[in-house]
Amino acid sequence: MGKGFYISKPLGIVLFGLGAGAVLTIFALSVVYAQEKWKNEVNAIDGTRMVTTAAPHRTSAPSNEPWDKYRLPDALLPEYYNVTLWPRLVLDERGMYIFTGKSGVAFTCMKETNLILIHSNELNFTLTSEMHHAKLTGLGGTSAPAILKTWFQTQTQFMVIQLKGKLQVGKSYWLYTEFHGELSDDLGGFYRSEYTENGVKKVVATTQMQPTAARNAFPCFDEPSMKAIFHLTLLHPRGTVALSNGMDITIDNQEVLQTRFEPTQKMSTYLLAFVVSEFTNIRSPPEIRIWGRREAIETGQGDYALNVTFPILKYFENYYNTTYPLSKSDQIALPDFAAGAMENWGLVTYRELSLFYDPNVSSNEDKEWVVTVITHELAHMWFGNLVTMRWWNDLWLNEGFANYVSYLGADYAEPTWNIKDLMVLQQVQRAFEVDALVSSHPLSSQEDEVITPDQIDQLFDTITYSKGAAILRMLSEFLTESIFANGLHNYLHEYAYNNTVYTDLWKKLQEVNSSIQLPASINEIMNRWILQMGFPVVTIDTRTGIMNGLWLIMIPRTGNVIPVLNRGQIIDDAFNLARAQIINITLALRTTKYLYKEKEYIPWESAIRNLQYFFLMFDRTEVYGPLQTYLRGEVQPLFDHFKVITSNWTQKPPRYMDQYNQINAISMACKTGVKGCSELTRMWYRQWMKNPDTSPIPSNLKVTVYCNAIAAGGVEEWDFGWQMFKNSTIAAEAEKLLYGLSCTKEPWLLNRYLEYSIDPNLIRKQDITYAIVYIADNVIGQPLVWDFFRANWEYITKNFEDGPFFFGGLIKGITKKFSTEFELQQVCAI
Repeated sequence: MGKGFYISKPLGIVLFGLGAGAVLTIFALSVVYAQEKWKNEVNAIDGTRMVTTAAPHRTSAPSNEPWDKYRLPDALLPEYYNVTLWPRLVLDERGMYIFTGKSGVAFTCMKETNLILIHSNELNFTLTSEMHHAKLTGLGGTSAPAILKTWFQTQTQFMVIQLKGKLQVGKSYWLYTEFHGELSDDLGGFYRSEYTENGVKKVVATTQMQPTAARNAFPCFDEPSMKAIFHLTLLHPRGTVALSNGMDITIDNQEVLQTRFEPTQKMSTYLLAFVVSEFTNIRSPPEIRIWGRREAIETGQGDYALNVTFPILKYFENYYNTTYPLSKSDQIALPDFAAGAMENWGLVTYRELSLFYDPNVSSNEDKEWVVTVITHELAHMWFGNLVTMRWWNDLWLNEGFANYVSYLGADYAEPTWNIKDLMVLQQVQRAFEVDALVSSHPLSSQEDEVITPDQIDQLFDTITYSKGAAILRMLSEFLTESIFANGLHNYLHEYAYNNTVYTDLWKKLQEVNSSIQLPASINEIMNRWILQMGFPVVTIDTRTGIMNGLWLIMIPRTGNVIPVLNRGQIIDDAFNLARAQIINITLALRTTKYLYKEKEYIPWESAIRNLQYFFLMFDRTEVYGPLQTYLRGEVQPLFDHFKVITSNWTQKPPRYMDQYNQINAISMACKTGVKGCSELTRMWYRQWMKNPDTSPIPSNLKVTVYCNAIAAGGVEEWDFGWQMFKNSTIAAEAEKLLYGLSCTKEPWLLNRYLEYSIDPNLIRKQDITYAIVYIADNVIGQPLVWDFFRANWEYITKNFEDGPFFFGGLIKGITKKFSTEFELQQVCAI
């Protein structure tokens, strides 16, 4: 999943330095329980032979029966599916959006059994003439045993089919079902997204299967190792286009269009995707297409993605020394999407923010996000899709690898950015910060420790993505990139279209390493990093050079100047050690005393991220004033420096990293009360208010300007920002305004914004978490959010169902300032 879970830069700053403790874990689990209890309410459908998986036969207590276990038995192996789906893009007579479907799966019996378990969740099935939910026949002249009974096990999300006889080993069978489901707006499975075009509401039917939601679209063996070939047909209205993993090979021009797709490669269910929409596209040979809303495509927002896709694909073909395995590459931007992107094989789905870029409006950060997300997803076309983890406990290898090589691909696409240096800030330091917490976890675990959908969801976190990327970067560095890439080629070649465990990669890397002398095998070295949480702290006696461990630390110097990456890392290391109570916090703070002389981005960014915790803890105490005074003295020279090199803020800094650091200079200067900073942001914002069609605000500075100008203003500034948010057709611009609106100091405006945040007609469901968490970051807004959250607990838990993606971020964000026993008791009282 692209860059894992989507975290905007403002939210990343808000959450930096925070960890989920045991109380918050219990709190999150209580939310999941409340949701599941609510979802299991039975809704009867009268007058039809339909039965819903939400009303199954239930076992009264835990048992050792196969259907009460979350993992599939190893008795059956799918070969191929034939699936036909028809999403209705208008409301039915009950006021619902639905889809209907027919599905058949051919499977081989590997072990003798009289039981078929297949995943199904929230689907309603048409009963056969024998009053069963499925029909079983034999293939190749094989006779199939009759069905004794069928039922659904909600807890484990299985359709259970008990047979009167046993299936024969080595024989193949065909299981057929007909069903319908709701095309809801919950951002998972087969769901709907909506947008407005020329005043008309448009509905998109789209998917998000990872990790365990393919079963919400059709019955399937929904585990990564259950790879199969998929034959898919979509029925859809005239005037719409249907897309899936394979190229469309026939379109029947009837009243309802029928699009049949070429069979997929052998692949996992979580990589399936299909979309029905009125979108248009731009394309380039060989069969690379960027899809999205017509207005966005026609105004050129997809051009950058199209321009970089082919070079990135060629880069990875060379890097892996393996040809791109598919006949086409479709990438589509969706108005509503929970994560940053999803690597569906041949049809990658994105948030609009992650695929679209407008050079007239978007910032450097927006452009960098687009290219790194694209490279992350395209890296998966080989590593993750062609070769796939056997089970979710090795998700870290899949996502950590894509995170690591996304910087290599982005560096190839944009060689002047030095983007590989940013990996230290964005991945390595983030991993250090989270991995130092007691709530961290090892990268890899045993398969039986990750069983339920909720446990799988919880793996999509910073440790999986950032620590995974950091240790693979380390492995590549000490092996050399050429050996690392050679081992990857052999790994992909041997295990193509199959599943692996992480040690299979170590084995291939070990086989190709003949030149680098290592103190132990790759397996032994890497197990120390992935099978235990945390990271080593090495103490060196600077008088003798003696270390207390087996790691060798070398900090290169040029004369007496510490390189810029190391300056940033020294600051970050110091604060990590202080959080672990290995050194005193005053020693960590002393690493910031030189910052008044620092002009480079990476050290400043390292310092600001770590100091964010101090702002969180002290902005309501008497310490805040002295903290502001100290940091004002540190940032004043940086603010003055950028005022000079930009000719009094009229020009863009010439260096790419300086353009980032200019944001830090203005943001910290306004935060600490540097004279002239607030006036600067208010001046830009006022000019924009006078002429809304032409913004004078530099694209890179919009987040900072919006926040500080709205904070210094009143209702007029806020209402203008809200109107521009509603009018925005560019996702990157809307996201900046979403954050800026949270900065107001007026409590009544913050309360109004909170009410807006849970109205999907005003703020998209995918953005609700961010709006609420942004308000909670405001010292005035935090108690308002806490009261609002508790008062609306039942409504939120019933209407916003995105599991850990939603509630994990929401709970961390709302409670991020909590640090007292009284506040702990408040959380426990919910």
